[in-house]
Amino acid sequence: MGAILVHRLLGALPILLIVSLITFAMIHLIPGDPAIAIAGMSATPEQVANIRRDLGLDQPLLSQLWDWYANLLHGNLGRSLLLGQPVVQATMQRLPVTLALSAYALVLTLFLGLISGIVAALRQNTWIDQAAMVLAMIGISVPSFYLGLLMIIVFAVDLRWLPTGGYVALTQDPFGWLATSTMPAIALALLLAGLLARITRSTMLEVLRQDYIRTARAKGLPDRLVVMKHALANALIPIITVVGIIVSLLISGSVVVETLFSIPGIGQLLTQAVLNRDYPMVQGGLLITTALLVGVNILVDVCYALLDPRVRYDGA
Repeated sequence: MGAILVHRLLGALPILLIVSLITFAMIHLIPGDPAIAIAGMSATPEQVANIRRDLGLDQPLLSQLWDWYANLLHGNLGRSLLLGQPVVQATMQRLPVTLALSAYALVLTLFLGLISGIVAALRQNTWIDQAAMVLAMIGISVPSFYLGLLMIIVFAVDLRWLPTGGYVALTQDPFGWLATSTMPAIALALLLAGLLARITRSTMLEVLRQDYIRTARAKGLPDRLVVMKHALANALIPIITVVGIIVSLLISGSVVVETLFSIPGIGQLLTQAVLNRDYPMVQGGLLITTALLVGVNILVDVCYALLDPRVRYDGA
């Protein structure tokens, strides 16, 4: 197990280096001058030049890239031009918001996706199966921002059950957190729940056709025990693969949802940074987000090794 974890961590380092390089290149390809955006359109050329010099933007790209990697090795991701605080501090202040919202959406995704997929597989070719798959297709087809707008109109504007936006911390007021996080979590979860439901159904159908399932039923074991202990346990590995992808999509999809619902998470922070050409914030924020997604993939690999000894043996 330790060898697998060390191997995955070492393999993550080149990924982070490549992502940091791509981010650096893309940032400098964005049209516009951040010095002008910071100084304002009425600034004099001397003021713009001073800002460029202070930010190091007057240096060659290779020198800027060298400084970026040198600071990165010391854990310094720069200072946000928009917020005036270190990138790491600004990101870590908003990370709990995004993680709490993603966790809420993940619970909804697992609950809706697993239950509907298992029930559809057990009731194959019945109206229950068809209804579940139709709902799953609808969920996959509706974009999160469009679903969010519909929920704002119905539940916030017309019915006034929930607030239109904003955020209340879970530690501050749990009921307020539920009120402000429910619509964003549903907007994130519905699409992914449909995907999980279809994968769960197909995986369960394949497992239920195996000989050991027929043998377990022939021995007189209750259907509930056969499904939960034998079928679902053996279908977990491909399902965990999808869950790992879903977690990554939840975190990356928070950019749109947090902006739509005015939630002060990493997604909204990166959106504001891009719009204001806050180079250090975009570079550092994307790198931290990538590290988080890589950590999710490593956790999925660890779950593989725990569930399937063959993965543990091959990794060693």
